Parts: sequence; structure tokens; C-alpha cells
Amino acid sequence: MFDYEYIGNLHIHSRHSDGTLTPPEIAGVALRAGLDFVGLNDHDYMSGGLYLDEEGFYGDLLLLKGLEIGKRYHHYLAYDLKTMVSGDNAGPQQIIDEVNKQGGFGYLAHPFERGMPFLEKSVAYTWNDLSVRDFTGICIWNYSSRWKERIKGVFRGLYCLAFKRRTLLPPSRETLAFWDRLCRERRVVGIGGSDAHGYALRLGLLQFRPLSYAFLLSTLNVHLFLNRRMPKSFQEAKREVYQALKQGRLFVAHDGLAPARGFRYFFLSDDGSDLMMGEEARFQSGQLVVEAPAEAEIRLVKDGRVEATWQGREVIHRVREPGVYRVEVDRRFRLGRYPWIYSNPIYLR
Repeated sequence: MFDYEYIGNLHIHSRHSDGTLTPPEIAGVALRAGLDFVGLNDHDYMSGGLYLDEEGFYGDLLLLKGLEIGKRYHHYLAYDLKTMVSGDNAGPQQIIDEVNKQGGFGYLAHPFERGMPFLEKSVAYTWNDLSVRDFTGICIWNYSSRWKERIKGVFRGLYCLAFKRRTLLPPSRETLAFWDRLCRERRVVGIGGSDAHGYALRLGLLQFRPLSYAFLLSTLNVHLFLNRRMPKSFQEAKREVYQALKQGRLFVAHDGLAPARGFRYFFLSDDGSDLMMGEEARFQSGQLVVEAPAEAEIRLVKDGRVEATWQGREVIHRVREPGVYRVEVDRRFRLGRYPWIYSNPIYLR
């Protein structure tokens, strides 16, 4: 089993594109947030290069460099690149193919984004060509995108600012439906991203940073699993983290709502073999096991449809037929129910 859990934040922008902090400064913020790794994705059309010399360990934090490739549409979060990739005059499939050619991998970013109605006039950076193939996965939950979509005016904006940790929308229905459909055909990894920039907004004489790095790097994270402790060697650690990201040995969690460390989801077959999230095998009867770190609403989603719902911290569910099974967890507080954890599927074909 992959028993070692590590927490990271993906889709972060630095001063190499339209962020407001340098990579070493971002590493410092991430260390203070208690993260184990971060993945930076500066825009290809703004950045002068990959700056791979800035990768490495900053104290105990692993900093990895990728790109966000694309300008108006079809933003692609690419990792493990060897040379710069430009989206200029290249279609989305060409970009995916170029990343794969280098031995890299990537995710469709905010494919069904709607934009912020207030101030930004609902400008959205969507994926319009969904016929693309050979990508590793999808960013199913983007903090900045989903939070901004709620802001339709000044008063709604002030409310969302006052309750930032509890006003985050869950992944959109379109995104989850698209992901579920693809997962029925092949393994498709779901990740989450903060899309951190550290922007300052000005309203009259007021200037403030509604989504600071310190805030975003302590909210929507990925929790991935390794079969050993994080290596001290940078190249080994990079290889291990990238392997887990490619295979989907991870779940996405809103740690700003409540710490999600300790969530587990796995399958125990009747013959004694087991699978964890992201893994695939021929169908055998057995049990799905879910362990939540706190009391919550736990939903089992099979082939895109909710099969069962429970309240509690632990679920053992008998599986009698093939399917793609993933888990959603909501945390309940006095004022309502809030999206918390989204697992990658277990594929029983």
C-alpha cells in the first residue's frame, strides 16, 4: 500500500508571468502553510523560459516548475518539461502532443470556467475543443475560478470576502460530468488547483488582495500517496511526485474548510488483493472502504451517478458489479453543508 501522504498546491503563478511573488518567496509561503510541495505554472506567453534552475528543495518544501500553455482558450497545465513549449500558432492537440513528446504530462485547466460577473465581465478561459486526447487529466476544481464565479456585485463580493473559506463552489456539474464520461473510457486523473496570483484589487481608494498566496496555499490542495518517505534527493523526489500525479494516487481537498489529512479510500477484493484511488483492475467482488478524518456526508459515485450516501466517518460498501467508483465528501457545519474532498476513482472494469 502507498502509506505516505504528502500535501501540495498546484497551478501557482510567479513574477515570471502574472504573479506577484518570486518562486523563492512562494516557497516561503508554502512552508509556512505546512505544504510538502508546490507546482508552479507560469503562462508560456508571458514567461521567458522554464527557469528549471529554480526547482529544488527550499528547506523541506519541494518546488516544481511547469507551464500553463495557452492564451485566450485551451489552457493546459504541463509538468516535467525539458524545453520551453509555446502555444503561439499551435492548436490544443498540438500542444498536448508536444508535451507528451518531451516525456511530460498535463491537465486541462478550468475547462468550463464561467468568469466573474462583477469587474471582469464574466471573461472565461474555457476549453472549446473537447475532442482532444492523450492528456493525463483534468483540473476538476480551481479555487480562484469557482470563488470568483459567485461574485455578481459589491454586496455579494463583500459577503464572499468575509466568508472566503465557506463560499467556495464545488466543482461544476459540467466538469464532473465530463470527467466521469472520460473515466468510463480510460483512466483520467482529477487534480485541484489554486490558480494563485496574489492580485491586488482597487475599489475607489481601497486596495486589497482578496486571494493572497498565504490564503490560497492553505485551501485547495492535492493529497498524494507514495510508497516510501519523500526522498531527500531532488531528482528522486520529483520523479516520485510526478509518478503519483500521473497515476492519480491522490485526492483533492479544501483544507481551508477543514484539514483533510488522513482521508483514505481503497478496495479490498474477496481474494485479498487491494486497489487504491487511481488504480485499475479486472472486476472482482469485494468491498470499498472510505475513511474520513471527521464526521461528514460521504457519497459514492459510480459511473457518474450517486449510488449511495452515508453520514459518518467510515464506510464499508459491498461491490457486486463493474464500474468506475469515486467518492465525494461534504463537511457539515451549523450553517450548512460544504464541499470538502473529491477522490480519484477506483476502476473496476
